[in-house]
Amino acid sequence: MDITEEQDESFGIEVVLPDDGKPAPCCPHGPTLLFEKVAKGSKEGRRFYACSACRDRKDCSFFQWEDDKVSEARLLAREADNKSKQPPFTQQEYCNRFRKFASLPLDEKKFCQDCQILLLPAELSAHSAHRSTAVSAAQLRRPSVLLRPLDNKKSNAQYLFTDRSAHFLLDTLAGLGYRKVLCVGTPRLQELIKLRNLEQKHEPMKSLLLDIDFRYAQFYAQDDFCHYNMFNNHFFGGEASSGVLKAFLRESDGEKVVMVADPPFGGLVKPLAHSFSLIAQTWKKLQSCDRSDVELPMMWIFPYFFEPRIQEGLPSLTMLDYQVDYDNHPLYKHGKTGRKQSPVRLFTNISPGDVVLPKEDGYRFCSLCDRYVWSLNKHCAKCNLCPSKDGREWKHCSACGKCVKPSWKHCQSCGRCALPDHPCGEGNDGCFNCGSLKHKRRSCPLKDSHRISSFRPKAKKGGNNVPCRLSFKPKGKRKSGAARRAKKLAAQST
Repeated sequence: MDITEEQDESFGIEVVLPDDGKPAPCCPHGPTLLFEKVAKGSKEGRRFYACSACRDRKDCSFFQWEDDKVSEARLLAREADNKSKQPPFTQQEYCNRFRKFASLPLDEKKFCQDCQILLLPAELSAHSAHRSTAVSAAQLRRPSVLLRPLDNKKSNAQYLFTDRSAHFLLDTLAGLGYRKVLCVGTPRLQELIKLRNLEQKHEPMKSLLLDIDFRYAQFYAQDDFCHYNMFNNHFFGGEASSGVLKAFLRESDGEKVVMVADPPFGGLVKPLAHSFSLIAQTWKKLQSCDRSDVELPMMWIFPYFFEPRIQEGLPSLTMLDYQVDYDNHPLYKHGKTGRKQSPVRLFTNISPGDVVLPKEDGYRFCSLCDRYVWSLNKHCAKCNLCPSKDGREWKHCSACGKCVKPSWKHCQSCGRCALPDHPCGEGNDGCFNCGSLKHKRRSCPLKDSHRISSFRPKAKKGGNNVPCRLSFKPKGKRKSGAARRAKKLAAQST
């Protein structure tokens, strides 16, 4: 489903996190999320369930109004459909297959590129028409290189850390004394930890990968991987998998735990923050009473322009200047084909002064801020901080009372800084709900009072339970979510 947390010209869609304990219906990606659609200027909202992981109905067609009464036959059909779209093997079966595969002679180890699966000898004939390659021991230890990255930008696009960023993260965490790393959507970090342990040159570390890509189950033991959806905190393996997480989060023998999460950039921040908070709560319950006021150390990797939303969901996180690079992203990497500066940053509740950024990569220590910053991020005496978010040197605007991007100029008509060619008087419409210019809809005091849980007209007898699907397109041609986000990113980078 192509939805964002942004508003557009005719309606707004917002994720609703229910607090009444009411179970949500499930799609193949686990429990769905509850959304609310509100027309601009309207005091009425309408809620519906949709897939938590996919933002395009072509990838997951699940849709249900909140007040729908679903028949038993439809529930059974939905359950059967969900089951048919699960991985072909259980986690235990994948582990058994890997043991058999690892014991094969080198010339019999084959990987089907079309099916993305390790092949046992009895399966070769069934895949004879497919493209297959030999698999070395080194490749088995680097599944992120062997597997083809998923590239659907509206559901499960996979961008993998460069060795530079992966080594920086691991060196930093090891230097801070962490010995257990919970890798949420970071398969390359998991690989690096396993490889370093084999080298026996560093103190060994433990890791657990939580990822929605079930293909990684082929390469890891049950204690090393859980099939997991970070948008709804759903473990596809049920209690067994959630038990693996709890066992990992227990800090026995002084082994400190840290969580590193790298969600898809198009993902909604609100449900992600909720899931990460639930993991943190699980960790806290496992700690001794004298540590009840301590938070789970966390690193959330996301573009810098999501800072306000991330801090709204997890206020303890601070954005660092470190620029994370990706091997297979066309823009977010160093080199001739990439941006000079990646917009992806580290958000963490670890003290910023403790995270040492490499000087050889262009970072310096600001004694006034007591943290490492990008070399062009100059300290502003008036703001008393290093203000730059995008890697450029910002300038202070006395009228606004803050530092702004170097390409922005103060507009007397708008009373704020903006690009010189901005549409004057637009872009500051305030609250989408009540029209106030003093706040946005997310913080509107009247927002909850405008919600209604049921106003859907009854369907005609004999009609479908959902007579028509909600259309998210206003009149006229509307740009896709990816196009809108790309336009926004281009404007912020100008």
